[in-house]
Amino acid sequence: MERIGVRIENDPRLSVTDLVEIAVAAEVAGMESVWVPEGGGRDALSLLAAFAGATSRVRLATGILPIFSRTPAVTAMSATGMAAISGDRFMLGLGTGHRPIVEHTHGISYSGPLARMEETVNIVKGLLAGDSVTADGRHFTVSDARLGRATAGVSTPVYVAALGPKMIALAGRVADGVLLNWTAVGHIAASVATLHRAAEGVGHNPTSVDVAGYVRTAVITGAEDPAIRKSLQLQIAGYAGHPYYRNFFVSTGFGKEMDEAGRALETDDAESAAAAISGEMQSQVAIVGTAAECRAEIERRRGLGLVLPVVAPFAVDSDVKGAYLRVIDAFNREHRV
Repeated sequence: MERIGVRIENDPRLSVTDLVEIAVAAEVAGMESVWVPEGGGRDALSLLAAFAGATSRVRLATGILPIFSRTPAVTAMSATGMAAISGDRFMLGLGTGHRPIVEHTHGISYSGPLARMEETVNIVKGLLAGDSVTADGRHFTVSDARLGRATAGVSTPVYVAALGPKMIALAGRVADGVLLNWTAVGHIAASVATLHRAAEGVGHNPTSVDVAGYVRTAVITGAEDPAIRKSLQLQIAGYAGHPYYRNFFVSTGFGKEMDEAGRALETDDAESAAAAISGEMQSQVAIVGTAAECRAEIERRRGLGLVLPVVAPFAVDSDVKGAYLRVIDAFNREHRV
């Protein structure tokens, strides 16, 4: 059976009961993994713990846990706790997060994200392996750190969230997998090639590094198409105000869209910002269509090297839960055998 995951946002528009129901539906549908992001609002780990208690087979992943707001030791401790709660079904996805949130919400300087990620992954992986870890780095100095018996029976893989080639290459060198995001169809193959070269450069089998990636997906059944597409355009346009994502989209060929959306956002003109996101950009970075069309588009991405597509449902405010359940049903195991 082809691998498929689903992203479930810790969305305050949904109750915890609703979110757990969605996770259970993903397990029943035969999905391999459920990924929960963390940025603002609720944390990811508490929701994943709730999912662990309601499921027995689906893997549970952070997608992602930000590294600036937690020390490597706390991150490793959380991973061992989730592994124990879930029966060793936990997957640890790590990311740098957004500079504005790191600096304005957490009050931490957003400095050296690449080096900080490398140090974090090395320390966390060492601790999860049960090793005694000593490190003297730019960001962390630890001496004889260990988690003791808590790591017995833990086999948690570590994924690094990456947009650009430097972070993708880092994932290839030090992680068990990469988690791509908003990756245009036309750039998947190049991203995978970068990952594989980096893995080979340190003597790793390139195919041993998993390639996961979020794919925004909406299954439509009729007249909701315009509203769904408007929701997608607003999502993408919002990134024009985040320098890192803006630069990423520019580097993948969408400079015109980002320039126009950015100018509109400067005057708080959300409508014009959304209108700036072209149909080509939408089709490159997301999927909107019938269930069969969505499955076909996911397979196209899989053929380009996206080994573990993680569908990320999106919706209009009035139908959030329904949007999740339609996407999960579209990728039910009966359609993937």
